Formats: sequence, C-alpha cells, structure tokens
Amino acid sequence: MKINSQRVRNYLSLAFSYLFLLLIIFIVFVPVLWIFSASLNPGSNLYSSSVSLLPRNYTFDHYKELFTETRFASWYVNSIKVGTGSSLLSIFLVTLTSYAFSRLRFTGRKYGLMVMLILQMFPATMNMVAIYLLLNLAGLLDSHLGLILIYAGGSIPYNTWLMKGYLDTIPRSMEEAAIIDGASQWTILWKIILPLCVPIISVLAIFSFVGPFTDFLMARIVLTTPSKYTLAVGLRDFIADQFSKNFTMFAAGAILAALPITVLYLALQGMLISGLTKGSAKQ
Repeated sequence: MKINSQRVRNYLSLAFSYLFLLLIIFIVFVPVLWIFSASLNPGSNLYSSSVSLLPRNYTFDHYKELFTETRFASWYVNSIKVGTGSSLLSIFLVTLTSYAFSRLRFTGRKYGLMVMLILQMFPATMNMVAIYLLLNLAGLLDSHLGLILIYAGGSIPYNTWLMKGYLDTIPRSMEEAAIIDGASQWTILWKIILPLCVPIISVLAIFSFVGPFTDFLMARIVLTTPSKYTLAVGLRDFIADQFSKNFTMFAAGAILAALPITVLYLALQGMLISGLTKGSAKQ
C-alpha cells in the first residue's frame, strides 16, 4: 500500500506541535509545582530543607503562620481593594475615551491617538518623580486612592487602543438605527455598545486587576505604612535580609497571591480569547 506523503507530513507536524506544547507546559508548571512543594515543606530554611517536587512530610503550618505571624491578611485585602478600584476606574475612563476616538470625529483626534501610542514607548520609571510630587501636592501619598489613580491613569493609553480596535468591529448601522429612534449618544453607549463590549471589558478588567498584585516599585514608593502595603510590598519586606529563613512561608504567600488571578483567568478565559481576537482586526 502506497503511503500518502502529505498525510505523513501532516501527522509529523501535528506530533511536533503537541511535543512543543508539552514542553511549554512543562516549563510553565514545574516552577509553580516547585514553589507549591516548598510551601508544604516542614523546614523554614531554603538551604537546609530538602525541597523536592513531591515532599514526603508535608505540612500546612506555613499557610497558618502567614495569617498569625504577619499582616498577610491585610496585605491581601489591600491588593484586592486596589486591584478592584483600579479595574473599575480604568474600565470607566477607557470606555469613554475609546468610544470618543472610535465613533466621534473632532479636531485633534488623529494626533490624540498618536500621542497615546507614543506614551507607551516610555517606561513608567521616568514618571516616578513627577507622580510622587503630584501625589504629595494632592495629599494622596501613603493612600490606596493615590495608588488606584496611578494604575488607572497609566492603563488608559494601551487599553484605549485595545478597546478602540474592538469598537471599530461593531457595525455603525446599529447606532444609526438607534439615532433614528431618538436615542442619545449616552443611551447608545450604555444600552447598545456596552453590552456588546463585555468580552473586551473582561480583558481590560483582568489586566487592570492583575497589576496591583504584581507591581512592587510604584506601590513601594507610594505606600509607607506597613498596614497599607499590598502583597508585593509586604512579602518583599517580609523576606528582606532573611530570605532563606522565611523562604517556605514566602512560597506559601506566593501561592495564595496567585489564587485570585488564576480564578479570574479561568472564569473569564472564553471572553478573554474573544476580546483579544475580535479586536485584533477591523471588519
């Protein structure tokens, strides 16, 4: 029987694709599994403990000690508070900005979009001195509100471009029909456009929520009171100068810090894929 060479090439291509995916999964999950195993290790020192991928004598004492010996609970609440606040404020501001750039025609529209694009080329560290002085003048240093304003404002340029690309895929005929029926721009935005933008709004919500959980530098500059720290700042100070001593407890904190982000991604993964792919090309 003659073997179809094209079919063989297809099978080989599929096999190599699966092998590549398995390699990526291995690279991603092995560090996570190692950190999780370290959090269950009964020792407290990284160098004296025999941390393995499958610890023999596991314990959950490190998770309990996080809440009894540190301010982990308040750090956790602070991160969720800042993440939720910055996410809601960012979505509100980005929705208005992207709708204006997508649907309205006004003087300076083109240059405004270009300025937003150029702003993304400069690192956030260039703005730290100016941000610190502005927060000091406004009396928002060492406050969660100041941190929320920084995160929400910093996300506007990139998220505006992302949401504008999604809005451009929505047919204008729907709005024209609503205008004929007497609907105002606000009615069109809140009752017609927003329900269609749930996938991209979910994407923006995830991006804005994850930021406070992973950012250390900006939060460390703004926040000075230990009880107001976010997770990144609190855990860093917890292991400062004694990393090996508190490593296993730090590993437990890292696992707990990743839980809300993981749950959010799993819950909204369908909308995440839809929002990113639909906004990537204009229909």
